[in-house]
Amino acid sequence: MRSLVLFSAITVSAVVAASGQAKRPMTFEDLQQIKRVTDPQVSPSGKWVMFSATSVDLATNKKTMHLYTVPVDGSAKEKAITAGKDGETGGRFSPDGKQVLFLSSNEGSQQIYLAPWDEQQGIVGPSQKLTSISTEADGAIWSPKGDWIAFVSDVYPECAREGAADDACNKAKDDAAAKSPVKAQIWDGLLYRHWDHYQGSKRSHILLVSVDGKQMRDVTPIRDIKDHIAPTFSLAGPVGYAFSPDEKELAYVVNMDEVPAASTNNDIYTVDLTSPNATPVKVTTSPGSDDGPAYSPDGKYLAFRSQARAGYESDRFRLMLYDREKKTAKEAVRRFDNWVDEFTWSPDSKQIYFASGSEGQEPVLAVEIDGQSTGEAKDIVHGAEFSSLALTADGKTLIAAAMKVDRPARIVSVATAGPSDHYAELSKGNDDLIHQLELPAMESFKFPGAGGTSVQGFIIRPPNFDPQKKYPLKFLIHGGPQGAWGDAWSYRWNPELFAANGYVVIMINPRGSTGYGQAFIDGVNGDWGGKPYLDLMKGLDYAEAHYPFIDKERECALGASYGGFMANWILTHSNRFKCIVTHDGMYNPQSAYGSTEEMWFNEWEFRRVSDKEPGQPWRYASLSAAQDPFRKWSPMLNIKNAKTPTLVIHSQRDYRLDVSEGFQLFTALQRLKVPSKMLYFPDEGHWVLKPQNSRLWYQTVNDWCDRWTHSNAYAK
Repeated sequence: MRSLVLFSAITVSAVVAASGQAKRPMTFEDLQQIKRVTDPQVSPSGKWVMFSATSVDLATNKKTMHLYTVPVDGSAKEKAITAGKDGETGGRFSPDGKQVLFLSSNEGSQQIYLAPWDEQQGIVGPSQKLTSISTEADGAIWSPKGDWIAFVSDVYPECAREGAADDACNKAKDDAAAKSPVKAQIWDGLLYRHWDHYQGSKRSHILLVSVDGKQMRDVTPIRDIKDHIAPTFSLAGPVGYAFSPDEKELAYVVNMDEVPAASTNNDIYTVDLTSPNATPVKVTTSPGSDDGPAYSPDGKYLAFRSQARAGYESDRFRLMLYDREKKTAKEAVRRFDNWVDEFTWSPDSKQIYFASGSEGQEPVLAVEIDGQSTGEAKDIVHGAEFSSLALTADGKTLIAAAMKVDRPARIVSVATAGPSDHYAELSKGNDDLIHQLELPAMESFKFPGAGGTSVQGFIIRPPNFDPQKKYPLKFLIHGGPQGAWGDAWSYRWNPELFAANGYVVIMINPRGSTGYGQAFIDGVNGDWGGKPYLDLMKGLDYAEAHYPFIDKERECALGASYGGFMANWILTHSNRFKCIVTHDGMYNPQSAYGSTEEMWFNEWEFRRVSDKEPGQPWRYASLSAAQDPFRKWSPMLNIKNAKTPTLVIHSQRDYRLDVSEGFQLFTALQRLKVPSKMLYFPDEGHWVLKPQNSRLWYQTVNDWCDRWTHSNAYAK
């Protein structure tokens, strides 16, 4: 059946090409049909790449991930090597290349499985379940010699004293909680909820299991780290733990501060695995966040990412080297002002390759490691957004996931000699569909923003573009605020899909955006509605003046998270748009302070520039509104100015920006008789992730824009 489906797809593509049939605009169904490719892993032989690909079934509202392999030399197409009903993820080759581990819930709960690896065929044999832990397993990695596997599990801290992994204790507590008619929780500190879930009584711990499954231990028990989370939660960040090459030590990330909800002070600790009662040792000293520990293959260094400023989650992530013998640390890259987003060691320990955002792209760079001096970054490859970096054993080929705004992620290979904009595509499973779609290229432009500072923007024309026509415009505002638009594919806010129904799409990277140096990022701190707002408006002014096909009378502004705040700010400070879409945006900074979970964010962003203390609403109560950032940048206090038709979107499980922010805004708009509608998701968090919810989201957003840009129902 699988072969028949593949043949049919190729046949359709061939017919389209042979007939000269024009490409068509992308639909939401097309977007969901695209396999979501990620997490490439190179076999020890350097012959194969294993990666994950997620398929979406709209009818069942389900996403399923399976493992695939493809030759590094690109000599054959990728093939699926797992096919369980609930999918598999986290595929990792054993160091000797004889086995593959992966995670699967095919038998009910997520556990670690092992399967023999066939080097000649590039496939796995029948798998065996390694763990059967009641609290489930995640994030599994091999030890360098293949004797142990480290993984994380949410356990009751009191069940993990003195390094014991007491699963019977955990199961008994879970069973008792499930049977109890009382579902109340009692808290005595912060963080009691995070991202999209309540913390409860469990904590993430790092466990080890022997490869034969006979031994299991908790390496971060309560006696070492009280009841703190290890590793510290990191959204889309690097793995928070690593083995030393000799397997004698484990490095991991933990936040030991008294109030972790108000602190970014994640530190790296190491623990001696040869002693069951060893006390962990703190090896980092930065008051900011340290994460992503990775030992050099020769064991001399521990590399990690580090932020210098306490409480600032968007400080520059520096690449640091900790000399294990001298017990000293230094920055690895000289005169480098952008973030190190992820990195990987070369097999000979002489270089580190890293990805770093820069002006709308995510190139790969490298730095020499000589142990004596800090090195200069050198370009390896650019021309896309690269992630999930891995190297072949000879160090000559870099494997990565690469995407562009008009091209979803695929697995690529790159010669490490660099610099180049050339890369070979290895995974091509989406090509037949992509070749049928008209996905207009993104163009970059620059303009003088607030204070004359150079700011970058991007434009995407609609499919079947006619320069003689006038087109409505969707003005997209990114979140963060320390984020950025650029050459990247998205499934939540896809610029190509926004353009597909006849719109020009404009995206601006205002003050606060990443990829333009730390000073540019810092430009948003304490100035949420100031320079960033002017940057956005000046960028739109520039686009209107330089692209005559933009219809200035038919423009909609759309934003989420910080972009939602900015949409709310625009709503209360400008009438230039025909409509506004605000998703999970801050409306009342004072109430948002008390309902968010990560306190450090609001305490930094709404701190007075001259104030070294955390930004807290009660500390500014005696100040004027102009002096108090919580009131100065409050859309709520300016809502009486709102006139633009507004679609409000918010989700119940969004604990970054509580759903009450959306409710407050919608209530005010309705009472002020401003045309408005609210889309509420009871089962989503900060992002809309479920396939059918996503379909409703796109339908509602696009219908709202069409309603106000394609009719005379509303006049300024």
